Amino acid sequence: MRVTSTLRQLGLRLTLFTRANCSLCDDAKAVLERTRNTRRFEYTEIDVMVAGYDKWKALYEFDTPVVHVDQAKELYKGTSQGEGTTAQAKKLMHRFTEAQLKATMDEVEHNTAS
Repeated sequence: MRVTSTLRQLGLRLTLFTRANCSLCDDAKAVLERTRNTRRFEYTEIDVMVAGYDKWKALYEFDTPVVHVDQAKELYKGTSQGEGTTAQAKKLMHRFTEAQLKATMDEVEHNTAS
């Protein structure tokens, strides 16, 4: 199935896991900003070092940046509201390009449409 603009209206949620003093995180934010100029998505940023995000700190303290790409309409099925992402999210870690991010977004959209 080809991804159409109507299908894209369903929306994606991108969650960036970051931390202070992380130059790779700054690079990831720049990639997300450039992508946002051509693609629509919901965006959440989580600093893994902030109190209350212990689960994310345990996963990503030494791996930031990480981007989760989820289908927005599926986010709250089986998760606590406000969690912002799912275990099934596609992930990009450390260094990634705009093309890699868009390809991952296309994959998530395509898998949802299948």
